[in-house]
Amino acid sequence: MRLEYINKGKKCVTDGNNGDLTLVTSTKNHRTIVTLTAKEDIELVEAEEIVPFNANYDDLYFFNGYQSWTDTKEFSLTERMRDIRKSPHIISHMFAMNRYGDSTFFNYSMKKMHGYDIFYSKGKYESFIYSLNYKTAYLIIYLFTNQKDIHLVSAVKGIKLKKGESINIYDYYMFFNFKEGLESFKTVYPENIPEKLFGYTSWYNYYQNINEEIILRDLDALDSRFNIFQIDDGYETFVGDWLDVDPVKFPNGLEPIVKKIHEKGFKAGIWLAPFVAETKSKLFREHQDWFKKEKNGKPFISGGNWSKQYALDLDNPEVIAYIKQCLRPYADMGFDFFKLDFLYASGLPLYEGRSRCQMQYKCYSMLREILKDKLILGCGANIINSFGNFDYLRVGPDVSLIFDDVSYMRLFHRERISTKVTLQNTVYRSFFNKHLFGNDPDVFLLRSGNIKLSFEQRKALTIINALFGSVLMTSDDIATYEDAQKEILDRALAIFKGAKVDSWKSRKGYIDVVYHVNNEEHSFTYDVKKGVLLNDR
Repeated sequence: MRLEYINKGKKCVTDGNNGDLTLVTSTKNHRTIVTLTAKEDIELVEAEEIVPFNANYDDLYFFNGYQSWTDTKEFSLTERMRDIRKSPHIISHMFAMNRYGDSTFFNYSMKKMHGYDIFYSKGKYESFIYSLNYKTAYLIIYLFTNQKDIHLVSAVKGIKLKKGESINIYDYYMFFNFKEGLESFKTVYPENIPEKLFGYTSWYNYYQNINEEIILRDLDALDSRFNIFQIDDGYETFVGDWLDVDPVKFPNGLEPIVKKIHEKGFKAGIWLAPFVAETKSKLFREHQDWFKKEKNGKPFISGGNWSKQYALDLDNPEVIAYIKQCLRPYADMGFDFFKLDFLYASGLPLYEGRSRCQMQYKCYSMLREILKDKLILGCGANIINSFGNFDYLRVGPDVSLIFDDVSYMRLFHRERISTKVTLQNTVYRSFFNKHLFGNDPDVFLLRSGNIKLSFEQRKALTIINALFGSVLMTSDDIATYEDAQKEILDRALAIFKGAKVDSWKSRKGYIDVVYHVNNEEHSFTYDVKKGVLLNDR
């Protein structure tokens, strides 16, 4: 193992014990734990282990993306992961596209494939690796396409240890048999079935253009099959000003709407992005000292959404008090479900003395502490440390109204909006469902207006979401559905409530799925490129 650290301002490298630290490795029943104890005050930079492995170009490799929206699938070693730094510099920086994923701190390479915390290979040479170190350091697993080893990097950068302090810099399971590894993963992270949610969210039809009339109309259209109604972005004046409900759009506020949602027997849901604020917000104008700073002293940009967004300084007690002040009134108002978005911003800047993983786990735990027993859906969040903090997690990027979004967006970051990518993520991350959290595959859309997905693509989106997720949401006014749309919705609901996936297998350009509903076997082949179901029976 290679460990890099800093002692008294000097960068040091070791492969074992020395005068600054001790390393103790324990390996038992496929589990490896490496414990570091500091003999002096030190700051960690990176740890790396290299495991001999027979990489094979004909095999498939699952690389789990950095956060919810990052493209995730079984890759071939002939493929390449898109590096935003290779995109036009002026455009990527203008829209802060380099702030959504890991390109700010991970060194992409044309010859390197990588993922986070969970990895497997299928084919001639099998493997399955997963981390338990979700409170301390991300486990980055990567392969050089021209080599035959697995590199295991513990992302400990930033962690400071006082003399005598200890941490586990590694804690992972490794198998060289896929089935054994998957069974172990499901045992160590035992099934914890969250309530399945079938409902409505306002975003994917109206986006920010919502008002009381639209919300109440779409609420009225839902029948007793639904169990949740969620108000998304657009109720607030600006992102960051969560207590300023737009008085023009919602002249009576949100409380009367919550009561109407409950009168219909539904859970009431609300959207917030607690760790960011946009340029136009009152929060940003009046409290620039509340924002994390770049090296140049300017507020830390965390993305290009809205009027551009900035990351709050989550070490500032006033910021933490503000987040609590914003979340608790909605809980007290009666909202049962919180969709909390852009959560990656808590670990985008590096905080003094902690790894990104440590900071994000702390912040996600704080959200759970504030909201107590309310249901939380994490979105734009890092995967492994969402475990134990969120009931549900988005597992792909936002659905687009065009199958793979506009062509030029495909040149940019791995977290881009895309129905094609989110469907891929829904299938490949499906084994997380009920073990790490309930998977949210994002919305299905069956409506005919305000959408450019074909009817067959809308059908595929609906059926796959119902089959592989624990959350099934739409933004449609279902009162406008015609018979064909109603038939697909009925089928999707039967699948969502009672289907069991027997198997799925990917091959070049296709995914073959077999499942049971009411003791009847069904199957289809999903055409990944076209986004449609083939041989659906």
